[in-house]
Parts: sequence; structure tokens; C-alpha cells
Amino acid sequence: MARDYYALLGVARGATDQEIKRAYRKLARELHPDVNPEPEAQEKFREVSTAYEVLSDAEKRRIVDLGGDPMESGGGMGGGFSGAGFGGLGDVFEAFFGGMNTAGGARKPRGRVQPGADSLLRTRLSLQECAVGVTKHLTVDTAILCDLCQGSGTNGNSKPVRCETCGGAGEVQTVQRSFLGQVMTSRPCPTCRGAGETIPDPCRKCGGDGRVRSRREIAAPIPAGVANGMRVRLAAQGEVGPGGGPAGDLYVEIVEQPHDTFVRDGDDLHCTIRVPMVDAALGTTVVVDTILDGPVELTIPAGTQPGEASVLRGHGMPKLRANSRGDLIAHLDIVVPTKLDAKQTDLLRKYKGLRANEHTEVLSAQSEHNSGLFARLRASFSGR
Repeated sequence: MARDYYALLGVARGATDQEIKRAYRKLARELHPDVNPEPEAQEKFREVSTAYEVLSDAEKRRIVDLGGDPMESGGGMGGGFSGAGFGGLGDVFEAFFGGMNTAGGARKPRGRVQPGADSLLRTRLSLQECAVGVTKHLTVDTAILCDLCQGSGTNGNSKPVRCETCGGAGEVQTVQRSFLGQVMTSRPCPTCRGAGETIPDPCRKCGGDGRVRSRREIAAPIPAGVANGMRVRLAAQGEVGPGGGPAGDLYVEIVEQPHDTFVRDGDDLHCTIRVPMVDAALGTTVVVDTILDGPVELTIPAGTQPGEASVLRGHGMPKLRANSRGDLIAHLDIVVPTKLDAKQTDLLRKYKGLRANEHTEVLSAQSEHNSGLFARLRASFSGR
């Protein structure tokens, strides 16, 4: 019965080469005989090394995917290190010593093709645009694939060649004498910059980089409910990598502009409504022009006190990835008239006479207003 090499490494059958490599490195650190001398661990180490040998070889992995076992047909040594083209021992060194291989302790050349960097762009949105969502047409200046060489970096049919300075290793080594003896150091090759190859006849347009800078227009869909500081990710819209490598992502950061009426607090909106003293006493109805629902009536009940708030449920900002909305909270500012004519003064004096049982009082901080200013001050000083 064919062995399940995927299960030995603990990866799915559709795992990428990089996922397989990461899984092997992790197990190698745990099971290597120098780390774990137990016989069972040594046997397990041989098994996972064999599994990595098989799954890192395209032809052997194809046999596994077809239901066979390439190690039972004489096609491999089964020891995990001696198969032709197998990089297992190098990966053990890489797991323990940060990328060293067996070729004199040098790192593998990084190659010319590298993934591109992510880009960041900021865009200003009004509160209305944040509420409804919008498609912003933005101008970005990034590196794109060279259309002349299609990322190869070469001119015409020419090809890259192995770097003569480093011999294709991507780095050069120097030996220095010290009181401890000879010390060998490695650094990226100054000729090929670590790629291990050079381009003798580079592309006339990109100079061998495989990419050129260009200004272009993109449409960025901004979902409803975004807030200041949030970032919208546009996959593969960032910088194309060196050598025509895959593009990074573009992140659009939201800069929310202040609104004339509303102040945002998460998904809730706050506003202030100035209510005349008489309307607060008798009760009234005001019309609030909301962000998404247009004019909405707000009932202010009779006897409303200064500092109270009325809430319009569900009239705030949309919540991201949720079919609901925040609230609109109206803070009521009771307006007391500062100038009265003679008739108004006379009416108020008559009203005062009708309510002769009401008097001005001085209340202590322990009164029923414990949730007011004194309570907040007391709470702020109690933490000393």
C-alpha cells in the first residue's frame, strides 16, 4: 500500500511547494537526531525526510497523486538525503542555520524574479460617501510590467548568463584573520546583486529590470460603512516585482472628512439640537436631515431637561459586513432667552406666580445628580 507522504508532513494534497517546505523545516527542527536522540524521533525524521524528497520532486509527486509510491519502484534511495536532485540535507541546514546549503556554506541565489512591494494610497471621503459606499477613480504611480521584454529584462532573444564574479552563487565570500583565527564572511555579489546571473544585453526600455514606472488610473470600490484610518485592499494592484515578478497589493487608506452637522462615533452619529425653553416644556417635533434616510421627524417630549438625548434607532452609519446600522443620537440643548421685552417679562412673572411652590435650591454632590459633573470629577480623582 502506497504511503501517504502528505500526511507524514501534515499538509493537504493541494499544498504549494512553499507550504511543503515550511512543514518539513518545522518537523526537521523537532526531530533531527542532534535535537531529539530518541529512536522513535530518528525513525520519524527519516520518514518525513523521505516524504519531503518525494513531494519536492515534481515527477515523484505526480506518481503519488496518481496513487503510486515512487520509493517502492526503485526510483529513490529512501534514505531522505541521497536521491538525485534532492535538497533535503540543504533544507536541514537551512532549518538550523538560516538558509545555509551544503555548497561551502553559501546561500542559494535569490534569483532575478522577486515579488513586488505593496503600495499605499490615501483618499479623502465625505461622511456621505463613507455611508453609501463609492467607487473612487484614483491615479497611482507604480512599477508595471515592461511591455517590450515582458519582464525578462533581456533584449530580443538574448538570455541571462551565470554571473562570473560569484559563479552563480549570488554572494561572495571573504576570509579575514583575527585573534580567534580565520573568519569567513559572505555578502551579496556586487555584480549580480544576489541574483546569481547577469544580463549582458539588457532590454532597451527597462534596462534589464523587467519593469517600468507608469502612471495609471484605477477604480477603487469603497464599501459602505468604512471609517477614518481603514484600508481597502486591492489585490495585485501594487508594484510589479523585479524581473517581472508578481505585483504586490495596493492599499487605499480612508481619510474621513468632518461633517458640518454630525460627529461620528463608531457606527453611531451624534448631533446637537437647540430647543427653545418653551418647546422643551410643552414638547415639540423637529425634522432631522439624516445621512441616508433624508428628513426624519424626531419627537421631543414635554418636560425635556437640558443635557438629555433622543435616539433615532437604525439611522446611523452602516456596519461593515453586517446588515444593520448604528443609531443617530440627538443631544438636546435647551435655550433660555437672554433678552425679554416688557410683555414677555410680565408673562413669565405671572407664570412664576402660578408655580409659587418651586424654589431655587443648592444641592450637594451626594444628591440625585450623582451621575453629573461632580460624580465625574470625583471618579477622576479617586484613581490617585
